[in-house]
Amino acid sequence: MSWEKIVIQFRRRALFAVTAALHLAPVAPALARSKEVVVLAAASLKNALDEASAAWAKHTGKTTKISYAASSALAKQIEAGIPADLFISADIPWVDYVAERKLIKPASRVDFLGNEIVLIAAKDSKVDLRIDKGFALRAALGDGRLAMANIDAVPAGRYGKAALEALGVWSSVADRVAQAENVRMALTLVSRGEAPLGIVYRTDAAADPKVRIVGEFPAGSHPPIVYPMALLASSTNPDAGAFMAYLKSPAARPFFEKQGFIVLK
Repeated sequence: MSWEKIVIQFRRRALFAVTAALHLAPVAPALARSKEVVVLAAASLKNALDEASAAWAKHTGKTTKISYAASSALAKQIEAGIPADLFISADIPWVDYVAERKLIKPASRVDFLGNEIVLIAAKDSKVDLRIDKGFALRAALGDGRLAMANIDAVPAGRYGKAALEALGVWSSVADRVAQAENVRMALTLVSRGEAPLGIVYRTDAAADPKVRIVGEFPAGSHPPIVYPMALLASSTNPDAGAFMAYLKSPAARPFFEKQGFIVLK
């Protein structure tokens, strides 16, 4: 077998492996033309977006297929050519990434939601911290670890690291961070008691009754948290634009506000 064929096979296997990890089955070209709206969304959107999608389906009789993962992983899926209609990222850079590759419809792009990051602990934890310059995060961890989404690629992880650096405590905890694939996995580490503290979005904390918010990070300690969304350039599904319009409508607003999101549009 030639080296070129080996490389092609490797790329195909890698693409299918990543797809499986994101719980998004390989989609035949026909699916991209089906009536089902295929959405790639940041993991932190799950509760709110599931409810909004169900309400839209009940009202219109149309359906969606939503794959949740880290925005970075979803952007790479889009770059790899996975058929989908709509991308909702947890930060601006990953939408910029796909936009630079001409993989979205520029006119459809909109800053959709805002969020906040918080420090969480298990519900019965006795940890009491005031988040401020030089706060005693390392001491509060004890022998445990700080659960965060991947600090190099995942938006929640990048926001968290930026905040800790701004507050002057990152160097004291950098070697105690347990990095998760996405923010919901970081939430799970704290919820299951595998990490005493974690940094997640406020909306994630609201979604899990087994955790509580210890403190909120000052807005000025990290870049603004914005969730942009855009239709993908490859989408030909007329229902995709209708679903996006619904998400921006007053009818969908309560689903996001209930989870703690700030609706921007």
